Amino acid sequence: MHGLPRRAPKPEEEEALAAKAKDLRALQSQLLSNHHSKIYTKEALDVSAKLLEKNPECYTAWNYRKLAVQHNLLAVQSDSDSDSGAIKAILDLELKVVVDALKQNYKSYGAWHHRKWVLSKGHCSLDYELKLLKKFQTADSRNFHAWNYRRFVAALLNRSEKEELDYTTEMIENNFSNYSAWHNRSVLLSSLLKKEAPGFFPKEKVLNDEYGMVQQAIFTDPDDQSGWFHYRWLLDQTVKMDAPLLASSWPAHGSNVILSRNRHSDDRSASPFDSFQSDSGTFPLVLYFNQAVKGVNSSTVTIESSFCTEDLDWKPLLQVSSQFSQVWVTHIRFPEANSQSEESCALEVSVRLSQGIVSSSGFEYSHLTQLAFKVYLCPVDTEQSKKQGRDQILWRDENFSLYQTQSEEPHKSLSIDNLIIHNVDEPMTSNWRAETIANEIATFRELLSETSCKIGKLTLARLLTAHDVIQSQCANKLVNSEEVLELYADLLKLDPTHCQYYKDEHSLVFLQQLTSSKESLLKHCFSHETLASSSIGNYKCLRLNKLSLTRMGSIEKLLWVQMLDLSHNELRSIEGTLLAHTLRILYVNVHICIQTACILLDSF
Repeated sequence: MHGLPRRAPKPEEEEALAAKAKDLRALQSQLLSNHHSKIYTKEALDVSAKLLEKNPECYTAWNYRKLAVQHNLLAVQSDSDSDSGAIKAILDLELKVVVDALKQNYKSYGAWHHRKWVLSKGHCSLDYELKLLKKFQTADSRNFHAWNYRRFVAALLNRSEKEELDYTTEMIENNFSNYSAWHNRSVLLSSLLKKEAPGFFPKEKVLNDEYGMVQQAIFTDPDDQSGWFHYRWLLDQTVKMDAPLLASSWPAHGSNVILSRNRHSDDRSASPFDSFQSDSGTFPLVLYFNQAVKGVNSSTVTIESSFCTEDLDWKPLLQVSSQFSQVWVTHIRFPEANSQSEESCALEVSVRLSQGIVSSSGFEYSHLTQLAFKVYLCPVDTEQSKKQGRDQILWRDENFSLYQTQSEEPHKSLSIDNLIIHNVDEPMTSNWRAETIANEIATFRELLSETSCKIGKLTLARLLTAHDVIQSQCANKLVNSEEVLELYADLLKLDPTHCQYYKDEHSLVFLQQLTSSKESLLKHCFSHETLASSSIGNYKCLRLNKLSLTRMGSIEKLLWVQMLDLSHNELRSIEGTLLAHTLRILYVNVHICIQTACILLDSF
């Protein structure tokens, strides 16, 4: 058992264990002999039954019995004098062997799997299976093997999900400390809500009732974690949007993008958010969705522009499967321009309402999204482009100076709000979500005023973060981030066992805060004194170094970054960082590799 110290066995216990081991070895030897010789007599089956009663985890014995059942069923079916009773007798014997094994270990994977296999043959009483399950779940209501088997039997009986949901209510009311019942409840509710089954639409009423139920469990015993897990699922259902949304793009909507074929130019009139240097003659168009989708192509995403008339080839980045990705990118050729003049060209992007773009959970893209931006092509300075210098980048602080634009003319600088796309939900739904989260915040503040509870603090941090997420869909404002950071700092002291998780969450919230305003971002934008004269290119650098980051986030607001410094943090992975397809230079030290590297991603 978990948590119980081991003790040295007594002499009589050692003798009993030795005798049991000898008996098991003898039975196993007989089983293997029968198995290799394909002997399926009654006596041979009795040997395997005795072995499984003593050791239900002997998978070879279960597989042997499957072969024996198939052999004996074939013999019965080929006998013209046999009837269905003979088939039922063979299968009933298998069910009895499983019950005997479960009495020894009611969490045996092999036993439960074998029972499923027998039931799939038919000729068995499914009603009896439910009665048997009732006995096992009375003995241990949290036995997830029994719950898994119940789902299997319920499907064979065509029991409605509503009936099974009512059963979870009964089990939870008997004992709310039932992880398996809460989990089964979340699975059933997810299905019923997705299908908009009668009585489960609109989902707002259903979730409100669910909040009331889980709060009873949490407030009865705040230290029992079973209800908290369900609460986390419930919070996710409240915050997340079913249909996929376009979260951000680069170039951003409303931006005036300055394109330069010369990587060595030092145009201080350009904002780092909307300038792009490349001598390849192309710039990326990046679409960042709030969840993984498929179906992004020239039919579902249309481009209107005087200089971009060809069908574009969209490619997924960081695929979650062979078809789905959260980020999609294509490349557009620079407009043709006179080498001595600066011209602007408008470009409009429309993400259509169609059945083409679908999320990995099966929901269709249902928000018509239109983006518009202008591109300005800088004149080519042939003398500047011939400059050559050293290719080594020195990453010392003295080599960087805070980036400051000399003027916002001739192009208006991009607002930070344009870096993300604000999708306004249905007013009633949006108001319900905001009100629900606000009420839950008040409830858990009350709980924490009465008791010190680590998981309560964690839940409050998640609620405050969710409140900011909902508010940011209308305006890019984070009102709770400071309090959330303080909560995670407290949890690091109270619960050092889970310090890595708290550090990761702290990093994510900190990055949300840092990227929430233009002012805070510009504090981390720098120019490098030697890049203008090098062959690498004069990129503006976003320095997120020395911030104690353990995890990267807010990538959707960093799609404009071409040079990124993540050194002197505590990162264990840079997964997701390369989603910023404009990124050309990355300086990072990753703790997994225990190394520091400057990665040149320039693919010109």
